[in-house]
Amino acid sequence: MTTDLFALTAELVDIASESRDEQAIVAFVEQRLRPLEHLSVIRVGDNLVARTELGHGCRVVLGGHTDTVPANGNADARVEGGTIWGVGSADMKGGLAVMLASAELHTSPAVDLTYVFYAREEISSSESGLEELFEAAPDLLLADLAILGEPTDGAIEAGCQGSIRADVTLRGSRAHTARAWMGRNAIHRLAPLLVALNDYEPRQPMLSGCQFHEALLAVEVAGGVSGNVVPDSVTLSVAHRFAPDRSAAEAEKHLRAVLAPHLEPTDEVEIIDVAPAAAPAVDHPLVAAVIERHQLEVRAKLGWTDVARFAARGVPAINLGPGDPTVAHTADEHLERASLDRVWTVIDDLVNGAGASL
Repeated sequence: MTTDLFALTAELVDIASESRDEQAIVAFVEQRLRPLEHLSVIRVGDNLVARTELGHGCRVVLGGHTDTVPANGNADARVEGGTIWGVGSADMKGGLAVMLASAELHTSPAVDLTYVFYAREEISSSESGLEELFEAAPDLLLADLAILGEPTDGAIEAGCQGSIRADVTLRGSRAHTARAWMGRNAIHRLAPLLVALNDYEPRQPMLSGCQFHEALLAVEVAGGVSGNVVPDSVTLSVAHRFAPDRSAAEAEKHLRAVLAPHLEPTDEVEIIDVAPAAAPAVDHPLVAAVIERHQLEVRAKLGWTDVARFAARGVPAINLGPGDPTVAHTADEHLERASLDRVWTVIDDLVNGAGASL
């Protein structure tokens, strides 16, 4: 290839793009893609979509978010040998570099390609640029397969677990702490529920060769009136990660069943947020082909990613990108040249070699 992926990644890291401040990086990408005759380029807000229209029977989305978390003394790219240091280097400007290079160099791919550079992934789901695109221009995102460049260090992280957050409010009755027996301590009522959550044994289903690992745990407690008052209310925030063999409705039913023995009629359970899971797409012909051809490691995605947004619309999706996910969002975030090269080799083969075999 003629594009220096390593240098391009460093250039992208040097363009600050904290969430909601992504205009500069979108302009950079648009300036490079707009003149290319083999692409149709559409901008929707701070989201950019570029598409080939070659009439192939298969279309693949290559997608990635343009935003980063706030810098932590690592705003500028620092290159040391084969390593780039800097905010967003792993999550996910290396992935963006692969997408941009593909858009520029793959002028006659064996599959049609849609490149989706979308905003505001690192903040509230309600602000997602990808969701904005699905609502404003869903036809632009129609595809047979979506590949998101989240950092996986060249492995395939298949599917993703779903997530439910709930607030559980237990009631008591107030009294002066000098006469505590006249009240009922709502905070003390948490004890058996916390024991149940601590003793909870999460499922670990194996789906399409991918080992998922669910979780159900307390993540926050709020309660108390003052130092001399028996508290009459306490709210426990509970997080549930569920495997993709359960729908969001089934996962919520399970969560409520675990909570039910510890609830009374005046208690409340409020579902704060629900994000559906996505099934592994390792059986898709293109994915299966590159797994075999490159002997790729395949593992379950235990966190939640935007593959779920595609899966919910009937588009199978995987995570595949350069960078170590364990260093994302840290002050020591970095990216190795070898990781970039591994991912480029797979993507190049997927859109050309594996795609040609369909």
